Amino acid sequence: MTTRKASALPRLDRRALVASGAAAALLAATGMASAGVPRRGGRLRVALERPEGDTLPAARAAVFDTLMEIGADGLLTGELATGWDSDADAMTWQIRLRPGVTFHDGTRLGAEDVAASLRNAPFWADATDIAAVARDRVRVTLAQPDPNLPFRLADPALIVTPHGIATDDPSTWNGTGLYQMISARPGRHFLGRRLERHYKDGRAGWADAVEFVVVPDARVRAEALAGDHVDVAERPAVDALPASDSLARLPAGMAGQVAARRGVGIPAHVGTRAPLDDLRIAERWWLA
Repeated sequence: MTTRKASALPRLDRRALVASGAAAALLAATGMASAGVPRRGGRLRVALERPEGDTLPAARAAVFDTLMEIGADGLLTGELATGWDSDADAMTWQIRLRPGVTFHDGTRLGAEDVAASLRNAPFWADATDIAAVARDRVRVTLAQPDPNLPFRLADPALIVTPHGIATDDPSTWNGTGLYQMISARPGRHFLGRRLERHYKDGRAGWADAVEFVVVPDARVRAEALAGDHVDVAERPAVDALPASDSLARLPAGMAGQVAARRGVGIPAHVGTRAPLDDLRIAERWWLA
């Protein structure tokens, strides 16, 4: 047996926009270093590229949790899971769930929500059985041994939803994450408010609110950042960023780039497996 344990808001002024992830080494090279100890407060505003479909992945990651989380330093920890173990063949896994977790509508998270969410994910075609065996325990039986299953459970696509029902419409999102949807337009805009109490208190979720707005034009994203209409811009047109001590600029031609105001606090380690700090920018970055 192997065992592993885890230890009324204003909206962005889009009239100004119309008028007008990066690796840790890249951030350090451009002045986007850690701003010290994170602090709570403010609204983190992010300008995004056009998403695929209607889903805003970074916003979805702010609303929903997964069972596991791979930190920016590469270490695996539990998110909704507090522990997991397998049989000797790594084919049957038992996953223990965090107690006392509720969805944003107040409904208590149960093992059946987790099991249904996994069953409904195409990723789990190789599982022969996924069952809620107790209110706080899920059993996953695989067709083939997989000692890396806990890492697979950290896939950002494997979010846990009520009854396993997922939707790309952010106006209907009801998760267990740090931020609750306040207003949203599919594929265009998301505004979320930090929950007053969450199991990640003191470890993540520093901004009181997070706002994601889709700005398809890279030059307009740069202008929005330079004009202080947003705090972070995904892949802005670097040549459109003015020379300013208030901005952290990135070299041109590098994939996965972002730019931010120097007043944005960034962790010492930034995840690079997916854009925007492994899509966890909402919970990991802060306003210094």
